[in-house]
Amino acid sequence: MTFEQFRAYMFNLFGHLFTDFEEKEEYGFHNFSLDYYERIGYSTNITPEIVLQAASNDVQLIITHHDAWNFVYGMKEECIRLLREYKIAHFFVHLPLDYSDFGTCNSMFRALGINNIVQQSHQYEGRSAIGIGEYDSPLSLEKLIEKMKSVLGESVYVQKNNDKEIRRVGMITGAGNGTNQLREALNNNCDVYITGEKTLYSVQYAKFINMNMIVGSHTFTEIFGVEALAKKLKSEFKEINLSQLYEEHIEVIG
Repeated sequence: MTFEQFRAYMFNLFGHLFTDFEEKEEYGFHNFSLDYYERIGYSTNITPEIVLQAASNDVQLIITHHDAWNFVYGMKEECIRLLREYKIAHFFVHLPLDYSDFGTCNSMFRALGINNIVQQSHQYEGRSAIGIGEYDSPLSLEKLIEKMKSVLGESVYVQKNNDKEIRRVGMITGAGNGTNQLREALNNNCDVYITGEKTLYSVQYAKFINMNMIVGSHTFTEIFGVEALAKKLKSEFKEINLSQLYEEHIEVIG
């Protein structure tokens, strides 16, 4: 797979989402210096540890959901230095992946056994509107908690604020810690709200409106979307080799 083939496929795959959002802010192509890319690694985040892990496994291209954060001071510069040193390319795609039909939210729904997507997450008035999915048959909150712990491979934070069985689920993967998103879940008759971060305000508001809430980590609520993207790439370019790059469960839940 050449860079030109990869870039063309990404633009074709994401379509209008690449024109709706600005390159280098919500997606970007970094350090593509090789003629051909065969060994692809993927993860939610890019960190110096991820780049070094990729280098040790002869990965030529890293695909992530997030770029390195500017406010994690110095880390982006170190990632860029290591990518150049080891001649590894990097592609990240943020909001276009969040809002695609195979992306972070819908992939997380499917990982939890939800195939009926009532509302896809999308941009609305400058913020992320929630995704909404429904189970075919209701299940207890406790069973949903066990499902989520199992698919994420980590503990989760739980607020049980009512005794409803769960059929309709509202979700924002990653940083869905806004009270406006909880209110949207309430207004759409969701039985539980799932996300990847919490704040004092979201915890207080969930309690106030009696909304059940489950919070996993930002990293592992979003890995399924990156994996889905990587698998689509593999189906298009069968000669490439894919590997998931390991990230630690360092986010404190609870």
